[in-house]
Formats: sequence, C-alpha cells, structure tokens
Amino acid sequence: MQVEWQQPFRERDLDDVEFASVIRGCSYDRKPDVAEKLLFDMKSQGFKPGAATLSTLMLLYVENGCFGEAQKLWSEIIENSMVPSMEAVSSLLDSYVKTGHFKEILRILHDSCSRDFSFTPQIYSLALSCLGNAGELDMMEVVIKDMVSRGFKVDSITGNAFVKYYSLYGSIEEMKAAYERLKKSRILLEKGTIKTMALAYISQRKYFLLGEFVKDVGLGRRNTGNLLWNLLLLSFAANFKMKSLQREFLAMVDAGFSPDITTFNIRALAFTRMRLFWDLHLSVDHMKHEGIVPDLVTYGCVVDAYLDRRLGKNLPFVLDKMNKESFPVILTDPLVFEAFGKGDFHSTSEALLEARRQRKWTYSKLVAVYLRKQYRANQIFWNY
Repeated sequence: MQVEWQQPFRERDLDDVEFASVIRGCSYDRKPDVAEKLLFDMKSQGFKPGAATLSTLMLLYVENGCFGEAQKLWSEIIENSMVPSMEAVSSLLDSYVKTGHFKEILRILHDSCSRDFSFTPQIYSLALSCLGNAGELDMMEVVIKDMVSRGFKVDSITGNAFVKYYSLYGSIEEMKAAYERLKKSRILLEKGTIKTMALAYISQRKYFLLGEFVKDVGLGRRNTGNLLWNLLLLSFAANFKMKSLQREFLAMVDAGFSPDITTFNIRALAFTRMRLFWDLHLSVDHMKHEGIVPDLVTYGCVVDAYLDRRLGKNLPFVLDKMNKESFPVILTDPLVFEAFGKGDFHSTSEALLEARRQRKWTYSKLVAVYLRKQYRANQIFWNY
C-alpha cells in the first residue's frame, strides 16, 4: 500500500483511530520515516495524536528495529496518561521477545502497574506466555514473581502455561517442581498441560515417572476422559510389563471408564512387539464387541504381526472382521507414537495416503499394496 503523505488532510478532520489506520498503511511498505513525516505534518495542522496513533507508530518502529524511537513513544503514552489497546501491548511484547529486548518487557509491566491499567493482569499473563514460548524460563520466573508480589492472582490459564513451558524447555526435575507449585496453588492441571508433561516423560523414556505422575493427578478425574488411564497403560506397555498392563486395564474398566481406540491400540502395539499373537487376536475381537472402530494403527498392528509370523495368507481371517472397506483414518493419540514409534505398515500407508490423495483408498487397498511391496522385496507370495 503506497501512502501519499504529500496530500494534506484538510478536507475534513481525522480522529485518532482514523489516523492510526493511515499510519498502519505505512507498515505495508515498512516506511516508519513516511509515517513520522505524516504525523509531523498533521501535528502542524493542530492534530493531537492519541493512544491509537502513537501505539501504531510505536509498533511500526519496533517492526523495523527502531527500538529507541519505540521506547520514546511508549514513554509519551505513559506520561500523558493514555491507555494503549491490549492488542497494541500484545504486539509490542511479542516483538520485544522475538528481538531479545527482555528488559523492555519488564518496563512495560512496571509502567502498566504504575498507571493501574485495568488489563494489567492480562499483560502479566501474556508476558509470561511470550517468554515461556521463547524458552526464557528465568525471565518467566521474574515475571510471575513480580506478578504475585504486586498482589495479582495466578489464574488457571497462567498457572498451566507456567507448567507447560517448563515441560517444553526445562529438565524433568524443573518440570516436577513447577507442577508441585501449581498443586500448592490448588489450580487444576488442564488436559493440554497433562499431555505436555506426559510428552516430556515419554521423550526421556521415564515411563515409571509417567505412571507415578498420572496417579498423582488422579485417575478418577472425569473431565480428561480416558487420558490419564491411557497414559498409565502406556507407561506399562512401553516397558512391556504385560501383567501390570492387563491388571490396570481391568482396573480401568472396573472404575467405570470405557476403553477407547487409544486404549486398545496401546495394548495392541505391546502385543505386536512382544509377538503375543493370540492376545492381539482377542483384543481385536474385544474391540468389535465394544463397538470400537479400528483405525490405521490397529491395522498396522495386525498386518505387522501376521507378516512377522509369515501368516500373510491368513490375514483375511482377521481383516474380514474389521472395517476393511472404510477410508483409512488415525484416531489414536499421537503420544502413543512417541513411545512406540510407527510400524512399517503404518508408515508406508501414511506415505501412500499423502502422495496419492485423490485416490479412493480403503484399508483393504492399502493392505494389498503393502503385500505386493513385501512380495517384491522378499520374493514371497502372500495369498491375499
């Protein structure tokens, strides 16, 4: 967008919001000097810029690396008791984090508190999220301690974000300490945070700690669905503790939780890797009895198990009981793949589905293609 700043705005008076949109037009061409000249010309005609205009120009300066000029405009906003929009503050914080100007974030927080902006708590939460997302855990600590010292309450969103970023960028011990702090605040751990913490344990193969963690959160919680129980089963399945896996599966059912596709596939993957062929077969029958529709992961377990035992010609025996003419989908929680990886049939099928999206795939067609591939690779005839 080309801004013709030479044209004076004398036909009518512009208000602050309208002129801010004119300034914003300069951002398309990244010309803060043009915007500055526009503002100077308007001031000479008696225009008094407000928070909208100054905030827009301030962001334009930041986006172009003119941090000194941006800081001056922020000071002008504060000193003249103007109230910037939350959108402007959000963009400013995000820009400062990306450019590593962390001290400016603390300055914004201090000034917001001194002026008692109504949305100061939101600014603290946003600053914490911006810093946490950038992996700046030490700065995140500074922000949350300052927030608490000023009497602002740590709400559920902020508390869960705090734990989540320690899960992503901290050590296991640091993550556990952050979780304990959240517990002491009596803030409930949300589903997304549970999954992020679980991923941290899984990525470091800390399966025993994963099991202890989900038990501590509380297996009886209903607002997370089957997540906690499935993670507990995964903690045993990934270590191939089959007796414990079966015991906890039965405990899950006794507690009133109905197994879902992830539950069954956790067990199926363990059965396949341990070559427990008959247990896998019974699990597929159990799924059918419970009305659980198999997905691509289930098919992968079955196909890989049968081919591993050179029983490809017997595949119809189990596949005929499944939804083999349905379109292939993956319904299993991705956390399962973090622990087990993906089997050969699963990986090959995903590649086919991605490469040939226009084809009307079914599980049956995927199996046929895969078996032909295995025949060419091993010169073994699979009667399917």
